[in-house]
Amino acid sequence: MNQESPVNPIPPVIMALCLIAVAVELYATAMSTSVFGGQRGGAWRLSVVENYAFSPAVLDAVLSRGDYDFAILRRFVTYPFVHASFTQALFGSALLLALGKFVGDIFNPLATLAVFVTTSVSGAIVFGLVAGGTAPLLGLFPPVYGLIGAFTYVIWLRLGQTGQNQLAAFRLIGFLLALQLVFGLIFGSNLTWVAELSAFLVGFAISTVLAPGGWAALVHRMRQRP
Repeated sequence: MNQESPVNPIPPVIMALCLIAVAVELYATAMSTSVFGGQRGGAWRLSVVENYAFSPAVLDAVLSRGDYDFAILRRFVTYPFVHASFTQALFGSALLLALGKFVGDIFNPLATLAVFVTTSVSGAIVFGLVAGGTAPLLGLFPPVYGLIGAFTYVIWLRLGQTGQNQLAAFRLIGFLLALQLVFGLIFGSNLTWVAELSAFLVGFAISTVLAPGGWAALVHRMRQRP
């Protein structure tokens, strides 16, 4: 007799993405010590950031100089797996598992991966357009906000189907933005919130197509317009 597990497993695509981030962070943390990294220990994390994080200079290389070298283009999708500290990686991974489980339980694996990748790239592009210099963009937070966008769309859809106030679906993103404002006022702020907010908006927008039955529902709504 088969018994269902009391705990629903994490969708494999989310688990794989989380394991990549964890593996990179464990490598960077280990190699940053003198035990594993030797005399260059302190420079290992900086080396990972320099080679795999994103910065406005990367976008400038693509748009201004037409540089489509793989080492440049990969940064649009590798930066989420690079973190400035173990704590940042820990929080990012926890949020990825939480939001990714909700989205991955509803979206199919390819759609879930599409949300992650698309919002990572779009967040980097907007950050590159708004921020200046070589300020790095790194960490899981932009694609996590993309998953929050997908999560918000699902809640928004459900509230509409039950005749409830759909604005309630935006409570989570409103709370997070308010929290960021408070932390920014206390500890100082940077423009990474631009990447996160744009990733949220793109995540919400593409979910209208990627969610189960999303394309059919979108076509139906378009046909109903006068």
